[in-house]
Amino acid sequence: MNRATYYYHVKDREDKYADTKQKIRAIFAQNKERYGYRRVCLALHADGIVINKKAVARLMQEMGLYAKRRRVHYHSYKGEVGKIAPNILSRDFGAAAPNQKWTTDITQVDIKGQKCYLSPVLDMWNGEIISYTISNSPNLELVIRMMKKAVHNKNLNGLIMHSDQGWHYQHGMYQALLREHHIIQSMSRKGNCLDNSMMENFFGLMKKELLYVNQFESIDQFKVELQRYIKYYNNDRIKLRLKMSPVQYRAHYQNKIS
Repeated sequence: MNRATYYYHVKDREDKYADTKQKIRAIFAQNKERYGYRRVCLALHADGIVINKKAVARLMQEMGLYAKRRRVHYHSYKGEVGKIAPNILSRDFGAAAPNQKWTTDITQVDIKGQKCYLSPVLDMWNGEIISYTISNSPNLELVIRMMKKAVHNKNLNGLIMHSDQGWHYQHGMYQALLREHHIIQSMSRKGNCLDNSMMENFFGLMKKELLYVNQFESIDQFKVELQRYIKYYNNDRIKLRLKMSPVQYRAHYQNKIS
């Protein structure tokens, strides 16, 4: 085959799918980038365009069209690797005073392919973040450091500490730390996030008010802003049920009982 004939056939092959590519882009945009190649293929068939799904997948790959993926949530559950505590809290989130009911969990944040993990302790009485740690790894140290900061110089006899069934909270070192401070351990039922909804609500707020509305250039930048946000959340952000910030509510309570 001479050069002219070769390039004629190459050009013909390249242009063969020009109209189809344009239609694929339109379908992809109309569906807010949610369609993968299988659904795009069905939409093309509905428009009378005969093409197989492998060809659609190849064309979408060439055009750089990929369906949006849902955000991946961090799950620390790895089966029963230690002792599972009963669900003592049983969704009774009310507390009459500080340090009666605490809750904890871990959330993952991904910034440009880099991850960090936030592990806080929240007092259910006023929603205050009692302590927290941030790390690039969801290891046991993340949780142990958080708890040591939370229990420092406090009388916590009879406090209920609630969490999910994550492996950190089943670990003997974590459970020994609770026993040392006479803390009662409570765990959500497996796979039931509503059992720990107060912690989930805080994570949702943080991501809505900080993560999703800002552009971060690095994970380190996010960590700095996360610390500022937690300080703002505790000290300045008004909670509607309290009509003041968590720290202001605690100060108000202490003035009343003193």
